[in-house]
Amino acid sequence: MMAQEQVRTKAGGAILFDPTVSSQVDDDWFMPSHWRELGALRMQTGGRGGVALVGTPAGEGVLRHYRRGGMVARFLGDRYVWTGADRTRSFAEFRLLAAMAREGLPVPEPIAARYRRHGPFYTADLITRHVPSARTLAECLAWGSLDAALAERTGDMIARFHRAGVWHADLNAHNILVAEPGLYLIDFDRGERRAPAEAWRTANLQRLRRSLLKLGAGAESEAVFEKTVWQPLAQSYAAAFRVGGDAP
Repeated sequence: MMAQEQVRTKAGGAILFDPTVSSQVDDDWFMPSHWRELGALRMQTGGRGGVALVGTPAGEGVLRHYRRGGMVARFLGDRYVWTGADRTRSFAEFRLLAAMAREGLPVPEPIAARYRRHGPFYTADLITRHVPSARTLAECLAWGSLDAALAERTGDMIARFHRAGVWHADLNAHNILVAEPGLYLIDFDRGERRAPAEAWRTANLQRLRRSLLKLGAGAESEAVFEKTVWQPLAQSYAAAFRVGGDAP
């Protein structure tokens, strides 16, 4: 079932959620401690995203607390400048995910999003459906299972998003999931729809290429990486994009 949306405004913030999932979404849903007390906190990791796997009434979900990266994180941490509810990171990502899910693009469906005001700033959280039995493309690379066939599937998937005009702000090997039903693209923070243009599509692909090389894909031989991984990916991408009626 595709996501619907309802907004519940509260003092100091608001929650955007899918009422078909649960009508009882409240602030507790965005607190790992709440799920821990219920024995429903499956996993929690630190880092920039502050991600937790939680067992919600709607099934397993991924709870992410938005945190800044880079130098600005030293000053603002998890705070963002307030410019309106619809422009919050969490609400924007929820709505982009919901739209892509309706179009059949392989993304985790959104369950709920929240922001909380703190003077001129806000903090944000998002819960999406967990993709079971998935591993990242980075893990596939580390385990030696990133072959030409998987590279082709990856190129085909990325082409589907680009044909739909979806720009991913951080297209890297950690944000591509390989699961039993197929491949998924995750983490659309700052993602957006863009008018057709070769420049941003090429830049997106090159970002993924740099990610794979940084993770050691070309450690033994970059020429082998080009032949066995990158060329199959790029060729599959180009073929899938042409099928969509546009040329990369």
